Formats: sequence, structure tokens, C-alpha cells
Amino acid sequence: TKQVRTVLDGKYLYSYSDGDQHFQWSPDSKWFLVDYISIGGWNNTDIALVKADGSGEVTNLTESGYSDGDAKWVLDGKAMIWSSDRAGFRSHGSWGAERDVYIMFFDGEAYDKFRLSKEELALVEADENKDKDEDKTSDKDSDKKKEDKPVAPLKFDLENRKDRIIRLTANSSSLGDAVLAPKGDKLYYCAAFEKGFDLWEHDLKEKSTKLLLKNVGRGTLFADKKVENLYLTAGGKLKKIELKDSKEKPIAFKAEFAYRPAEERAYIFHHAWRQVLDKFYDPTLRGMDWKGYETAYARFLPHINNNFDFQEMLSELLGELNGSHTGARYNPGLTGPETASLGAFFDNAYTGDGLKIEEIIAKGPLTLAGSQIKKGCIIEKIDGTPIKKDADYYPLLSGKVGKKVMLSVYDPTSKQRFEEQVKAIGNGEQSNLLYKRWIENCQETVDKLSNGQIGYVHVRGMNSESFREVYSALLGRCRNKKAVIVDTRHNGGGWLHDDLATLLSGKEYQRFEPRGQYIGSDPYNKWTKPSCVLMCEDNYSNAHGFPWVYKTLGIGKLIGAPVPGTMTAVWWETQIDPTLVFGIPQVGVKDMQGNYLENQQLQPDVEVYNTPEAQLSGEDTQLKRAVEVMLQTVK
Repeated sequence: TKQVRTVLDGKYLYSYSDGDQHFQWSPDSKWFLVDYISIGGWNNTDIALVKADGSGEVTNLTESGYSDGDAKWVLDGKAMIWSSDRAGFRSHGSWGAERDVYIMFFDGEAYDKFRLSKEELALVEADENKDKDEDKTSDKDSDKKKEDKPVAPLKFDLENRKDRIIRLTANSSSLGDAVLAPKGDKLYYCAAFEKGFDLWEHDLKEKSTKLLLKNVGRGTLFADKKVENLYLTAGGKLKKIELKDSKEKPIAFKAEFAYRPAEERAYIFHHAWRQVLDKFYDPTLRGMDWKGYETAYARFLPHINNNFDFQEMLSELLGELNGSHTGARYNPGLTGPETASLGAFFDNAYTGDGLKIEEIIAKGPLTLAGSQIKKGCIIEKIDGTPIKKDADYYPLLSGKVGKKVMLSVYDPTSKQRFEEQVKAIGNGEQSNLLYKRWIENCQETVDKLSNGQIGYVHVRGMNSESFREVYSALLGRCRNKKAVIVDTRHNGGGWLHDDLATLLSGKEYQRFEPRGQYIGSDPYNKWTKPSCVLMCEDNYSNAHGFPWVYKTLGIGKLIGAPVPGTMTAVWWETQIDPTLVFGIPQVGVKDMQGNYLENQQLQPDVEVYNTPEAQLSGEDTQLKRAVEVMLQTVK
């Protein structure tokens, strides 16, 4: 009929990235199962039953404070299966949870039949087959094809749905897609318990689970009508899985196209422009003439013949928004071997041949037990090649990350020469060692300046791993400190503002003292003493959001340098040319006065800067000032 109707109002949905909306038609084509956030439920989605005629009839089926999604009709529409994290182990810092597959019945008879034992079900099926045999037509010679019967309209007993929910998976896991056999006796699902996603079969009658295939990947799972074969789309590939023999076969296909890079860049340019128009957090784009900018920048397209220049131009366009979390990136991939590191600082004042060791980085390649290498030693050769003065030694470490290298060393103190074999590390691993070195220096500084009264923790990133480190240090190493400095400097963001604010806002309300011995307090899982937050100019994203929350809730003082307002949530969208990515800051955060935090500079309560001169001399002025403030607090 070419008619279009709205089945579910957009206010009940939110699309963060393309392809994240899930819905499924009912067998009678009169209903939808949909993911559903109602009003304000972005972080704990539900599943709704929606009338397909556009009447607006919606029933929230799950009504759960947990995350529910990926619903599928099963058992001819008499039930649905879906995934939920209500029973799974949860991450410690707002970063997901393990999930399970559940089934909800819309029909009481189907629910009762599903719960029958294997033996009871066999008796029921025998009676059903007998009735079918008696109903068969006697005219077996007729070659008239029976027309397909129309699907009977579904009837729902929704009042009792909450009492007809069964958890199907035996163990919570990092869960992929799932398929239920037509008889409801077997569940096939992808889950990751170790490395990669495996295919599992759970026999609901035998109460047994077995592994069918390893490392099949995570993606969308389909079944044929008899569930003899499964079809999986994962990792950009199509696979057919024969359940009888537990074999997987790739489904080959060709998708050739005429590569036209100039036209592709033009498409990406206009696509990025439209995405900003549709998804930028401020629908007014701050009143700017976005159409005019499209015209102004499009004129450069005919003169660009490579992605280096294209991403620069696209970044300039996106930069006109004056927003965080945007710009374009181009990553052509690694084109050469990575250069290794030895885990040491070398004396830049040394003018002779070789590398004179100024400092050995703790836990690095040069700290092996029994090593003779120490500060002041000179590395004369790497794998037998001499290191001449003023010569670049990095080529001697090219491609040797994770490999053993032979060092020829001279010790000026003992006048001895010796050789040692060490395993070189990559720059990423050395950066982690340097981070630990910095943290330990900060801890020692705070301990020394406060005479052991003040604790110190650093929040490296706004993620689960960092939260666990902070939680462990606060309630372990710092348990008996009088106050704590929470350092967020150089934090690039993530999503941890509420977790950290909750952790630091504890108020002691009772103490446990059996026979006069103090053994603990409530809340046992929160910091209940004074704290402050240290911040600096390069705090970004959620590392602006958390100090803002901390200050707004009045938990303690902010110390350090002002932080630019960059609290938005971004989607970094990979393009049809996957070497190109651009960012859309699409979820804006508002204060309770209705103002976006983006572009609101956050002022510290105590403003103090680390000058370049102080940093070069090894002095941390901000940390020193934070100790002084906290010592005044605990007097």
C-alpha cells in the first residue's frame, strides 16, 4: 500500500550507533518484540510487546532494573527467549556483566508442557501423534495441494507472565546469540568462558551442557526450520554449522566492486556532515550555519587524492563545532617492525662510545635476578654490533620486541666486561613500567610529606580495571590513613563518575566491636574519611565529568589546574574505508540548571600549576599543595 506508520515513538528508543536497534516480527505479523528504554531507561533496557498496527499499544514485558535485550519469538509465538544480566557476575565499575538466556511464556499450556520431564513429554507427544493419524484424510490419491493455513492470531496471557520465566543457561557468561529448538528441548548459544566465543548445546530435558565447537566467533545466529543446521554471521564471515556432526563450513561469497576513492571520500565527507546534523548532542548545533560549512569545505574535495590530507580536512570541518570527542583519524596500519626498548634511562651528558645507564626502570628487562648490570654501567654492543658515540642505536633494536638480545657491558667501577642476554620489551610495556614508577614516586612523596597520615591513589582511566585498583588501594593500603588524595591527572576518560563519587561519599553509621575489639565499620565498601581530588589541564571526557560530580555533591575539594569542559559520550564511527574514523559527541550531559557540561571549564577550589621548571627538577607542586590542604583537614 506504500503506507508508512509509526509503530513505536522514538522517545522510547535511543540509537547510539548504527545497527544497535533490535526488533522482531511475531509469527502472525501483528506484533513486535522490541528493545525498550521507556523514559530514562538508557542504561537498563527492557523488552516490550508492541502492536504492529500503529495504535501505540505497548506492554513492557520485563520491567527490570537490569539490562534485557535480544528477544526472539519461540514455540510458535507462545513464548520469547531473551538475554539478561540479572543473574550474572557484575563488573566492579559500571562496565557490564555476564548474561544468561531466559524464556518467558505468554501461554499457560505451553508453559506447563515445557516443564514436563523427558518421560512425561514422550507420553504427551505419543497421544498427539495418535490424534493426528486419526484426523488424516482418507483420500490419499488426491494430488490437490493443500493451501497453507493462515497463522492463527496470537493470544497472550500477560497477567501471569512474571510467574512463567525460566532461566535456560546453566552458567552466566559473556554471551552471544542463542537459538531454541522448535520442541523447546535444546538451546544452542555462543558464549565465552575462556578465549573466544564457543558454540554450546544445553539439553533442557537431560539438564546437560556440552561444547559443540570452539572459537566460532560472536555474531548473529540463525537456524533452519528443523534446527538441523545453524548459520552464523561473525567476524565478517558466513558459516554453516551442521549440528549432527558438529562441523562448521564457510559459506563462500563474492562482493566485488569498482573502487573509486575520490567518490568514496566525497561520500564519507557528506555522510559525516549528515551524521553531525542528526546526532550531535546539541540539536541546534549552537546556531551555526552547518550547511554553509558543508559548502565551504566541499570545494577542497577535488584537490585531495589521499587519506592523510582527507582526514585533516575532515577534522577541520568537525573542528568548527567547537566540541570535544570529534575529528577524523587515518590509520594506514603498521608498515614496519616495532623498535624495542631495554627499560633504562641513559646519561645524556655521557660523550663516549656506548650507552651509560643513568637509571634502570624497575621490573624491566635489566632487573633479572643475578644480573650484574647496574647504574653507571655502559652498554657497548647490542647483539655484537658496537654502539658508537653520537650514533643512533635504535636500528639495533628494530623488530626485537619480545626477543632476546645480547648486551656487551662494561662496568667502570670494577673495570670488568661481561655479556648478558635480556628480553627486549615494546614501548607500550615500557610506558606501563614508567607509569608504575611515577605512581610509586607520588606515594613516597605523600607519605614523606604527611608523615604517613595521608593516603594516595591515582585513577589511571575511567574503566573497571582502574576502579578495582582504586578500590583496593583505598580500602586496603590506605585503610588506616586519616585522609586520601585521589589523583585524576592525565586521565583520558571512560565512564566511572558515579562509581567513584559513590565510593568516596561514605558516611560511617555503625561499628563492629566484639568484646571491645574494633574490627570494622559500615559502610565497609566505601571511603568514609576526608578526601580531595587532584586534577590538571589534560583531564579529558569523564575525567572532567568525575571531578565535576565530586564538586557538585560537595564530597571534598578540587586541587590543581582548571579542566576544560569535555563531558560528552562519543561514537567513533568506522567508515566504509576502515582506515578512516570520525567522532560524534552525541550524548550531552546537563547540570540541574539545564546547562551542558561541554565547554564549561571546571575551576578547582585550590588552583595550583606544575611549571615546566618544577617538573624538570622533579618537583610536583600540585601534589605538595594537596598534602598541605589535607593535613589541615585532619588536624
